[in-house]
Amino acid sequence: MTGNEITLAQMLSRREIRAATQKSFLEKHHSSLVSFTMNIPGPVKTNTLIRQAFDIGEILILEGVARLGAKILDASEIHESTGDELLLAVAKAEPETLKELAVHIEGASPLGRLFDIDILSSEGRKLSREGFRSCIVCGKQAQECARSRTHSVSELQEAVMEILTQNLSHKEGD
Repeated sequence: MTGNEITLAQMLSRREIRAATQKSFLEKHHSSLVSFTMNIPGPVKTNTLIRQAFDIGEILILEGVARLGAKILDASEIHESTGDELLLAVAKAEPETLKELAVHIEGASPLGRLFDIDILSSEGRKLSREGFRSCIVCGKQAQECARSRTHSVSELQEAVMEILTQNLSHKEGD
């Protein structure tokens, strides 16, 4: 997969920054949070196709939040080599309703298997999905494949590229 490679240290640092931003949003708004990133295995976390998929996911989230009649109090969006991220502070929607929306988007969109839409309650509790996500390579339980390292990074990246190229109109440019 082409794109800028990042190190584990860069990824861990970005996660800490994301957690701090989430904490700040919670303290400021006392509302539910939607945290959207992409499930991209390996050292390349973004490129042209991944960004296109992220943009589609963002549109689906924003449209879904609007359909719920919820109000976006604050938003933060970043596009760095560590990946694309969107954080929304959302009022007038229960976190469980937002989680249902997230699971629906992840399941209904052809790109949804690459979406990672987390929902945090106003107290900072991350809501879990019922059931499990399927592995993008073999279809079995993703958590089990990840835990046992059933598939190589190159197999996972190949599966990601297949999902992207089958569902996006442009070929990868960077």
